[in-house]
Parts: sequence; structure tokens; C-alpha cells
Amino acid sequence: MMNRLYKKNELLFSLIWIAIYVFGLSAADNLSKTLGMEKIITVVVSILLSAILFIWMQNNNLFRKYGLCRSQIPASKMLYYIPLILMMSVNLWYGASMNLSIAETVFYIISMLAVGFLEEIIFRGLLFQAMCKDRVKMAVIVSSITFGMGHIVNLINGSGADLLSNVLQVGYAIAAGFLFTVIFFKTKSLLACIGTHSVLNALSVFGNETAMTAGKEIISAAALAGISILYTIYILKLDGNRSGMED
Repeated sequence: MMNRLYKKNELLFSLIWIAIYVFGLSAADNLSKTLGMEKIITVVVSILLSAILFIWMQNNNLFRKYGLCRSQIPASKMLYYIPLILMMSVNLWYGASMNLSIAETVFYIISMLAVGFLEEIIFRGLLFQAMCKDRVKMAVIVSSITFGMGHIVNLINGSGADLLSNVLQVGYAIAAGFLFTVIFFKTKSLLACIGTHSVLNALSVFGNETAMTAGKEIISAAALAGISILYTIYILKLDGNRSGMED
């Protein structure tokens, strides 16, 4: 059934996967909280969805199309991905703490690693590739904004995120989404994006919540957005290729 839908309409296929991911993970988070153990259901759902996508891509020889391959640009030209390393560390900028039990921490880390894989494959892989055949610029914009706006669900899924935190998250997620899409477009690989996204998410479980103020949240969000924008500009100018994203 997946293959029939994919061959018939790649864009619809990607939108269905976005819906499954957003509502499936949101429901899993709520159920986990109801059971009294953080991410205990989420980890199962995220691993299951990741396995389904991975096996489907493997069976249909789609690893290269969706970026599960080496970059076509040397790491030296990509500044050895140092900006991505800075982004990965953002949750530890104000210290680290053990916020959950050991079991919940393990569940959280595994689920966030899976979420990084899922979001990159769905938004940067499926959605972007389905749209870029016709209009590359529009595909980049839609993929990035859709990814960022998808985080609005955190306001209603019981995650505990307040309005300021959620607005900031949407803002820097759009900027990071744009960066990751450009990296995929230029390098034809999603491995660096998946790694960055997964580690950034996973390390959030160790963030020092008691030290976090509204001001620090704004600074962190601005730093993430700034790093994303500057690194995106650099990547777009690699080899003097400024027309690569022209429709």
C-alpha cells in the first residue's frame, strides 16, 4: 500500500507521513504522561515509525534519494560542521542536570534520537524531494516553515511548554529547518542533519532548567537562529554557486 501511494503521489505520501508523525508522537507523549513515566510509549512509537521508514527505503533502494549516503562536499569545505556542533551543545550552555529518573532518561534519549531521524527523513527527505522537482526555492521554504510550524503542537500536547518557549522554538526551528534543507540540497546527504538534530534533541533532557530564564531562552534561540542563518549563507556560496536554488 505504501508503494502504491508513493508512486501515485509523492507529495500526498509525505503529507500523510507528517500527519502520522505529528499526531502519533503527540498521542504517545500524552499516553506516556498518563502512565506516569516520561516517553515510555513515545519510545516504542518513534522506534516503530523509524523502522517502517528505514525498511521501506531499504527495500526500494531509496537511501541515496533521501540522503542516507555520504556527502558530495568534503568536510573541510563545510567548515568541518563546526556550526552544527555548536548547535548540538545549546542545551548544555547553562549547565547540566539530571531531570528525570534513569529509566525515563534512557527512554527520552532513545525517542529523541529516533525523532531526529524521523523529522529529517519526513521534512527534508520526503516533503522536500516531492516538491523540488518543480520549484526548488518553494520546496526549501515550505519544508522549513512546515517543520517549524509543526512544533506548535507542543502547546497542546501536554509537553508543558509555555507560550514564549513555544514561539521561540518555532522561530529557531524554521531557521534550522532552512539550514538543514540547504545542507541536504547542496551535499545530497542528510547524515549530518540527522546527527545534529538527534543529538540536540537528546541532550535537552540534561538541560539545567533551574538556571533557565526568559532572557536566556531568548539568547539561546537567537544564537541558534543566527548560527543557522550565517551557516546557510556560507553553504549557499560554496564554489561560487549562487544559482543552484533557482527555479
